[in-house]
Amino acid sequence: MSGLPSGWAATNIAEIGDLVGGKTPSKAEPRFWANGTVPWVSPKDMKVFDLAGSEDQISETAISDGGMNLLPARSILMVTRSGILSHTFPVAITRNPATINQDIKAITPTAAFNTRYLAYNLKSQQRAILNGCAKSGTTVESIETEQLKRLPIPLAPLPEQKRIADKLDSVLARVDACRDRLDRLPALLKRFRQSILAAATSGQLTEDWRDKAPRKWSSARLGSVAKFIDYRGKTPTKTASGTPLITAKNVRRGFISFEPREFISESAYDGWMTRGFPSKGDVLITTEAPLGNVAVINWDFKFALAQRIICLQFNEQIFGSYAAVALQSDQFQAQLIEQSTGSTVAGIKASRLKELQIEIPSIAEQTEIVRRFELLFAFADRLEARLAAARRQVGQLTPALLAKAFRGELVPQDPADEPAAELLKRLAAQRETAPKARRGRASKA
Repeated sequence: MSGLPSGWAATNIAEIGDLVGGKTPSKAEPRFWANGTVPWVSPKDMKVFDLAGSEDQISETAISDGGMNLLPARSILMVTRSGILSHTFPVAITRNPATINQDIKAITPTAAFNTRYLAYNLKSQQRAILNGCAKSGTTVESIETEQLKRLPIPLAPLPEQKRIADKLDSVLARVDACRDRLDRLPALLKRFRQSILAAATSGQLTEDWRDKAPRKWSSARLGSVAKFIDYRGKTPTKTASGTPLITAKNVRRGFISFEPREFISESAYDGWMTRGFPSKGDVLITTEAPLGNVAVINWDFKFALAQRIICLQFNEQIFGSYAAVALQSDQFQAQLIEQSTGSTVAGIKASRLKELQIEIPSIAEQTEIVRRFELLFAFADRLEARLAAARRQVGQLTPALLAKAFRGELVPQDPADEPAAELLKRLAAQRETAPKARRGRASKA
């Protein structure tokens, strides 16, 4: 490790502390688990940086008689065996004394380092740990303990460690608050879209267009205003290329996705598409898994439809873009659910779908509804794109701030601070003369 700031020193976990392991108290001993009050931390608890407790607790007896090691508060915990290590290296600091299971390693606090400084540094080296310390030949992702012990740690002078940790606490709290606010916005955008849809299909959206005149809409059976085209039987064998196949998985709420991409052969297409040919402007609705997704066909190229989709070709009373809005309304979707059958997978038969009612305004009002609906949804789409960009930027802030901190660029340095090398010398001398610690119950004092 080169290029360290003045007064810093290169070290590793083996030089500044010991890695402590954990275990699971015997399940054959109910007294180890009955009326448990001591946190027993496993990987499922390691979702926060400041760990106040755990989902499972063990009893005091598990510590006194079961050989469990009680870690003091402010211990640093790291997940070293779990599937989560395929992408994340969880690190946490205990607020209270706790025990750990065999999938976690801990570093107990010493005078050699600021606990939060070291924990933040381990978080900053997530990628290096996952790439460089991974244990090979295991079925579950694991971290090699000896490699973790040798992980290079840039050690700042002790007073600077505190300044860095305090600054990171402050700035990362603001990042987390910003992330929390951004995380609430998708639900608001969803409600915004739902309110647009409700206004469009109730007449409220075009009330001013009608000059506040009463709504004069008619109601009709879906089967009386649309021709139904569906495809039954077994879908032809899929091929690597050929005619695109649109399945229920491709029909989303309001649009048609081309992922996943699937095809059938040209020869199979001729024998499959015997009930009619969907065209641009027609509406697709899924009849099962997922039920009630609606979208307008907005292209001219040839494609095939799989089962569990019905193509609706509307007559002169309704044009497709308005119909797609109406079919997504809460009123129509409620009818759809009510008339569906199936206990595990809900679905609706074409005969029942034809009997559902659809609200029909004049063609002129349909046109205005669609114009306003698409304008507002486009606005919501722009907001969603900006939100996605903001979330990406916020997601980059934490690693950027951590990297800056451990380059010595986050807080000012003080030449009066004792260099970290002197601290390491004293620590090495103390370790040489100190008797080996015995395992046992930690003091609560």
